[in-house]
Amino acid sequence: MTPVAPDPVRAAIGGLGVPAWLVGGAVRDERLGRSTADYDVVVAGDPRAAARDLARRLGAHAFELSEAFAAWRVVARDHSWQVDLLAVGSGSIEEDLALRDLTINAIAQPLPEGPAVDPFGGGEDLRARRLRAVSAGAFARDPLRVLRLVRLASELGFAVEPATAEQARAVAPRLAQVAPERIFEELKRIVASPRAVAGVELMGELGATRAVLPELADLRGVAQSRYHHLDVYDHTIAVLGETIRIQREPAAVLGPQAAAADEFLAVPLADGLSRWEGLRLAALLHDVAKPQTRAVTPEGRVTFMGHDRIGAETASGVIGRLRASVRLREHVAQLVRHHLRLGFLVHDAPLSRRQVYGYLEACDPVGVDVTVLSLADRLATRGERSDEAIAKHLELGRSMLGEALAWQAAPPRAPVRGDELARELGVAPGPEIGRLLAELREAAFAREIASREEAIERARSLLDG
Repeated sequence: MTPVAPDPVRAAIGGLGVPAWLVGGAVRDERLGRSTADYDVVVAGDPRAAARDLARRLGAHAFELSEAFAAWRVVARDHSWQVDLLAVGSGSIEEDLALRDLTINAIAQPLPEGPAVDPFGGGEDLRARRLRAVSAGAFARDPLRVLRLVRLASELGFAVEPATAEQARAVAPRLAQVAPERIFEELKRIVASPRAVAGVELMGELGATRAVLPELADLRGVAQSRYHHLDVYDHTIAVLGETIRIQREPAAVLGPQAAAADEFLAVPLADGLSRWEGLRLAALLHDVAKPQTRAVTPEGRVTFMGHDRIGAETASGVIGRLRASVRLREHVAQLVRHHLRLGFLVHDAPLSRRQVYGYLEACDPVGVDVTVLSLADRLATRGERSDEAIAKHLELGRSMLGEALAWQAAPPRAPVRGDELARELGVAPGPEIGRLLAELREAAFAREIASREEAIERARSLLDG
């Protein structure tokens, strides 16, 4: 069995001179063979003194994490690991473990050595791959534990014991009272987890979705047109599933651009999420405005006019409410705003260079991301004449994906600089030159002009016109 902490860290904790135990996720993950860089330590003494002693021994930083709970954190100078220290709160390690959420998190490993303390059968539950509450009041003590239950089920693939599910369900409405920052930390890990679809569905089963993402819960039962085989909620879950499938097997959907697209979308975006994971959030929110925009024409056709525009505003509000970064909020809002654009172009294919430019300029800087989202959306829509529609959409999407990747690598430029253009035309720098440069960029992208001379001549004709 691999050690739960790097040997120098574990040895330093064991040498603090006070009884100390590794607890929670570090012990759990050791037994599951999972690596971790976050360690929770309970000490029978002053956590402040222990943290400073540990930092001195390891050449790390120590600071107070919570005055109310007397918690301290020690962080490696290169941020490769961190240790959180708390005092034994109730007089003994067993009483401390009794206040924890799940049995698999209520195992303590004495340091430097000694038999594990496991009063609630957490080891057996680990072997059974089962999530079970330590006590009847485990979730009531902190409603966020409902989301943590979902997150662990999603990350570990464990089943929730029925009585524990009932306890979580009873507490779930109180999630609305939990700090948004704490909600978002758990939610983003659920969405980024290997079993995100199962996680989101478990949120719904436990009543957590209604408390933390009521806009998503409101999609249930909203019927769509004959081109859809699912209501808006189930369609949304299907789009999330298709997004994850594309990420896992990009070549199957994205074709020749798969490797380049995967590399682009794997880069960090914001709030600890990659662009791929930002896509998952957008998949959950892409149709969020359909309930309030649903209408039925006199002929009986179901429409959702403006759900892209209104949905972008709603998605921005949702992400903002969770206290996420402005960058993530704007990114997801743009994906929702533009998720229909590619579908509108399918019937015009093959597209002119100017149509391609119009799409990429409107979607910039999320052209790659929103093209993949559009493909996931189309793959999850299997109503009337879906096979033909999907084939055409995939063909256009793969072509557009190549254009979007090229745009990101080298955005189009006019073949002449603004100051040169102003001098040649005898026009003062200002909005008029900006308008001309925009026209020249589009003309260059459309391969209508290539040289500086052609650009100046085109600008003259535009100015005269």
